[in-house]
Amino acid sequence: MKILDWYILKRYLATFFVMLLLFVPIGIVIDVSEKINKIIEKKVPLQPILGYYLDFTIYFANMLFPIFLFISIIWFTSKLANNTEIVAILSSGISFGRFLRPYLIGATLISLLSLAMAMYIVPKASAGYNDFRYKYLKNDQVRESQNVYKQINENDFIYVSNFNYSNNTGFNFSLEHFEGNKLLSKVTARRIEWNEETKMYTLYDYIRRDIGEHDDIIETADSKELALDFDIDDLSPVVYAAETMTLGQLNRFIEKERLRGSSNINVHLVVLYKKYSVPVSAFILTIIAVSVSSMKRRGGMGVNLAIGIALAFIYVFFDKIFSVLAEASSMSPLIAVWFPNIAFSILALFLLRNARR
Repeated sequence: MKILDWYILKRYLATFFVMLLLFVPIGIVIDVSEKINKIIEKKVPLQPILGYYLDFTIYFANMLFPIFLFISIIWFTSKLANNTEIVAILSSGISFGRFLRPYLIGATLISLLSLAMAMYIVPKASAGYNDFRYKYLKNDQVRESQNVYKQINENDFIYVSNFNYSNNTGFNFSLEHFEGNKLLSKVTARRIEWNEETKMYTLYDYIRRDIGEHDDIIETADSKELALDFDIDDLSPVVYAAETMTLGQLNRFIEKERLRGSSNINVHLVVLYKKYSVPVSAFILTIIAVSVSSMKRRGGMGVNLAIGIALAFIYVFFDKIFSVLAEASSMSPLIAVWFPNIAFSILALFLLRNARR
């Protein structure tokens, strides 16, 4: 690698990490100012607070990764242009493609880092971040699910009209067992509770009906403790569950939910596809940022920064809008997640062509 490559690469990486160090504390200060009243009101211990803000730092940095990357490249490349360093480099006979090479090397390193974090580090941080919010800062009703009807295996279906995750209690529970299209047995209960210590369910006003060829067998009890073949999250699936899983766990979870006919499958697929699309966006945003900021403009760095920030926020806006569309409609999650990258790839090629001229 030549001196030029090292010079640009060091500026690329240093500016990106400095940008993180500048903006993450600002995010923490804003978050503290919003939540300090609830933290004091609920007398949250210091250790969970410190753990929360460590997880918040990772979660926040990953969420705004495209903006940080884009602004940092715009910043230092504009400085190179204003100091006429880019003019000198290109005037020496180096092509614009050769000038772009250290940027692409930097984008590769950032992409690999982002991919590794998305696979293993961010899921753990997301779990800690969301668990703290729901435990200390949200109302219990946020942890409730309504009218859950789910297939838990090839033959069994469960239903609960209401389940509260904070106290592990559900109402109007039923468990149906089929062989083909024929109902063989049905268990109902007015209330169901999960016991974390015994790993058992307690059913109140328990009724079991085994359907026979001529007569039905009915069993009743005021309460009955059973070991049932489904997880507590099947009754009240945590809305951020997919975000807290590593790649292997997420793939297995999605396959399990697909077999069960889960209505939230698109939400989980969006999380899976984003693990790959966000690292790829580093290359696209790098090319756009270099193309926009490599020209010396009359307004100086301010114009380049304004263009860069506007494009970065448009990218994030597209990303959020299409993610919501995939989760709330029949739109393909794969198309929704990759559409911003595809659209901005076309923009990157157009801007790169003009920058070369």
